[in-house]
Amino acid sequence: MDASQKLTGAPPAPGGKARAYALRFISGKYQGGEFPIYPEKPIVVGRSSDLDMVLVEDMVSRRHAKIAYAGDQITIEDLGSTNGTFVNGEKVKKARLKEGDRVLIGTSILKVVAADQSQAQTGDAKQNLENVAAARRTSQVRTMSGSLEEVPLPDLLQLFGTSKKNGVLVLRTEDDVGRIYLRKGNVYYATINDGDDVPPIKACYRMLTWEQGTFDLDPPEERTFNEEVDLTVAEILMEGMRQLDEFNRLKEGLPPLTSKIGVSQPLIPPLRDLSPDELDVLQMVHNYGTISQVLQKSQATDLQTATILQKLFKSNYVETR
Repeated sequence: MDASQKLTGAPPAPGGKARAYALRFISGKYQGGEFPIYPEKPIVVGRSSDLDMVLVEDMVSRRHAKIAYAGDQITIEDLGSTNGTFVNGEKVKKARLKEGDRVLIGTSILKVVAADQSQAQTGDAKQNLENVAAARRTSQVRTMSGSLEEVPLPDLLQLFGTSKKNGVLVLRTEDDVGRIYLRKGNVYYATINDGDDVPPIKACYRMLTWEQGTFDLDPPEERTFNEEVDLTVAEILMEGMRQLDEFNRLKEGLPPLTSKIGVSQPLIPPLRDLSPDELDVLQMVHNYGTISQVLQKSQATDLQTATILQKLFKSNYVETR
């Protein structure tokens, strides 16, 4: 099923008047700007200065896309652009839009939002976008930026994977900085706090749990890594979300992650009954003393490590302190 089949039109407002909508820029050089969508007034988007919505950037074609609001439906149509038009991570030729949908054009992510009926006229909106871009212009321009609350990481990765982006996706929370390295839309490395103690795939899975913070898509870096991977976004999301669901269920049977733990005293069950991976986790329990630190230091995924910890607790190899 393609995007045009999945999306439904906007219902009319009470009283028979068409609902008011706008396109809110939630990422890119025009972030913070809004462009109203009026019934029966199509919006042509592109780089050419004589169009309705002008996006001045290399990845936007002269005439890139057209957005129309007719009857009770909002539609978007790609006008043969070089880099494509995307709705909710899917490349489309023509699709219906509804409130909450995200559109990727060039390096701008636009969200369809409900708007006040007294929105500014289209001519003013065109100038407003220019003013927003001018206000955001700095000596070091990032291609894309925004907040994880507006665009969650799974949605971001899907957008970047489908549009085959190159660069470093930098995620910043109150406590951590994560980096996901992209090459033609595939992930080839990832780090948290620039450390090498967490394998790249494990770092990706962990970052999928981050729901607050900011993101920037920085230019590609000319560097190589010893343990590069080559995974599609779809592979990471499918396995990462599965592991996250299982980890959350498993976590309910463990003490809180900040709990102090240690090897049981006296240690009665024989060590020879443990596998090498289980012995590694038992050693980390002895060395680091909390569940969170064991998860951090383990080379296995959080799900694999938590599964082993659960067995060690049940078999009386490990106890809380």
